[in-house]
Amino acid sequence: MGAFEVSWPRQQIEEHFQHTRAFRCFIDRPRSLHALLENALATNPQGTALVCEQARLSYTDLNRRVGQLAAAWQSLGVRAGDRIALLLGNRIEFVLCLLAASRLGAITVPISIREQTPGLHYMLEHCAAVMLVHESTLADVVPAADSLPGLRWRISFDGCTQALDFYSLLTEQQLEQAAPVQEEDTAVILYTSGTTGRPKGAMLSHLGIVHSSIHYQAGMALDMKDVGLAAVPLSHVTGLVALVTTMLHVAGTLVILPTFKAPAFLRLAQQEAMTYTIMVPAMYNLCLLQPDFSHMDLRHWRVGAYGGAPMPVASIEAMARTLPALVLMNCYGATETTSPATMMPPGMTPLHNDTVGQALACADIKVVDDDAQPVPAGDMGEIWIKGPMVVAGYWNNPEATAKEFVDGYWKSGDMGSLDAQGYVRILDRKKDMLNRGGYKIYCIEVENTLYQHPAVAECAIVAKPCPVLGERVHAFISLRDTASAEELTLFCSTRLSREKVPESFTLSSEPLPRNANGKLMKRLMRETLLKTLNS
Repeated sequence: MGAFEVSWPRQQIEEHFQHTRAFRCFIDRPRSLHALLENALATNPQGTALVCEQARLSYTDLNRRVGQLAAAWQSLGVRAGDRIALLLGNRIEFVLCLLAASRLGAITVPISIREQTPGLHYMLEHCAAVMLVHESTLADVVPAADSLPGLRWRISFDGCTQALDFYSLLTEQQLEQAAPVQEEDTAVILYTSGTTGRPKGAMLSHLGIVHSSIHYQAGMALDMKDVGLAAVPLSHVTGLVALVTTMLHVAGTLVILPTFKAPAFLRLAQQEAMTYTIMVPAMYNLCLLQPDFSHMDLRHWRVGAYGGAPMPVASIEAMARTLPALVLMNCYGATETTSPATMMPPGMTPLHNDTVGQALACADIKVVDDDAQPVPAGDMGEIWIKGPMVVAGYWNNPEATAKEFVDGYWKSGDMGSLDAQGYVRILDRKKDMLNRGGYKIYCIEVENTLYQHPAVAECAIVAKPCPVLGERVHAFISLRDTASAEELTLFCSTRLSREKVPESFTLSSEPLPRNANGKLMKRLMRETLLKTLNS
């Protein structure tokens, strides 16, 4: 397996967020999301910026369209600090909207296209969005106009009758001057599911986005010759930062795949001479299953990053046999860390595959016990993370911010260890969560939804092992009245995004097992499920 040298830019200790946090920062850095585009335009004006299906935009083209969109939104009345929500799939317009909002000093709120009406309504109301740009095909999911009086503009594509048309707004007029922003200002709000069942809006700052983009660039030796292929959702932190803003930072080419299917991904990777991508391990496994994988021309592919779950040893060995120059690199982070906090050093995956790599240059990671005291190297505790890429907190949620951030550290809720060489191991979840193909699903959110069904007396969500996705959602339910698995699936599918809907059920009229303290014994339920699967 290939490798390359990593050279980190110079750093210094700085104080930020009203002198409440001190951490290492890169000295020479862009100062805003908009500055990433300015720099790319200056260094690679005719280089290909975006590719999606038949569309190809140079950085000059991209800058012009961003200017036109920003001017159109400004003429409508959008101002600095306004929240602009995006209910968009992987398409060029997602990037245009992100950068147009940045030019106006507005805040982008990307939302998964899998979200259903109740969750979408909550997010739009909670962040007080003034505009929603959405897929025409999702018009039926968008909350009614009278339920969100503050949502002044709805913009869509292809003649959606309930919204303004995206492209009819554009004229030749361009907004060239960007609104002034501070590094610590919020650039993006990403809603992440919480243990209370209500999503929390993590406030990604310009400072954090820039530092994470530099972490990816330096840690993977990316430059303007690189071609990144986005197969994960751009509305999630990995797609947004690891691909959109990182390729912008290096002035490289971003190829956007609307929907991941392994054959289409491999054809596009070959066609566009992809050099870099980041996916969940399940996607790599699906690529390996393609009968023509070993015959495809993927010689340009040099960095294969992944996260969300360990890469099976068999997959690493299979990738190495077919693509010996490919460097596989595990990354670990979260929405609250603006993506990566750790990264596998190049070439070290075969030797340290049971870890998620080492802390990045500007990341400070410590492992603490229940009293918030650091534990010895190799001992298990909760992982806390600090750095310029850690968000300031949650939008309009001071209680959650105070609970989850201490002295500049974010309390990840992940149980793990830090060894003497600085490698981080993730051992367990302190929070009750499962991971379905890279989608993090908090069990309580699904359980709260099931409890709304009149036939459900009690319920518990546990992970069902899956060789492709890692885990699937399984529900143990004690019924007070008759209900079928099909009925419960339909009930959940109108209230939850698709990946959160239980795919299998254990239905009974008997109470679920509880311990002496009355707590549901999920461990026992998992064991029961495994026995059923193995019988």
